[in-house]
Amino acid sequence: MGKCKLKSLSTYRSYNEEEMMERAKKFNDDINRRRTVRDFSDKVVARELIENCLMAANSAPSGANQQPWHFVVVSDAAVKRKIRDKAEIEEREFYNKRAPEKWLESLEPLGTDAHKPFLETAPFLIAIFVQKFGCDGNGENKKHYYPIESTGIATGMLITAIHNAGLVSLTHTPSPMKFLNKILDRPSNEKPFLLLVVGYPKESAKVPDITRKSLKEIATFF
Repeated sequence: MGKCKLKSLSTYRSYNEEEMMERAKKFNDDINRRRTVRDFSDKVVARELIENCLMAANSAPSGANQQPWHFVVVSDAAVKRKIRDKAEIEEREFYNKRAPEKWLESLEPLGTDAHKPFLETAPFLIAIFVQKFGCDGNGENKKHYYPIESTGIATGMLITAIHNAGLVSLTHTPSPMKFLNKILDRPSNEKPFLLLVVGYPKESAKVPDITRKSLKEIATFF
């Protein structure tokens, strides 16, 4: 395998320090408005919005630039219904049998339960898959490096892009999620990572009154 060709960093933009501080502050102020929403409107979202958000996510760094992710975008009502049915089965098992008491106590202030109507109400579900390995040009398995970490970064960028576009989202992780492979016809080398619910908030939507940790709590400087 030959070396990858290099080119000049023509995409980099330089700002003076004052501009950098202003941009950083504006971004921080904006992203801190982002909240996870559970009450979605059925208002139609343009597919092009989602496509642009996905391409932003696809710019994420990945191990050896292998981009080990696949996004399945679901808007079909029948498919969303199938996903909800299977997800709620797993969620009932979780809340009624599998979840440790401490976990349920942590979830209680958020008001979550096994009932997931947003899986049908929201205009889009994005099922995110990790590709544990890929295939080369000869049909042989190709190892992916840091696929989970890479997909996690891409997912974070997707959530940020969705917020930036003026939409809201919800990260949903019914466990196990293998039913997504069957419903969405994904191959065995892909593992469900997360189900992202995307759309507009309902006008009456409410979110838990939570706080975020301070800089001192989340960062250490040497």
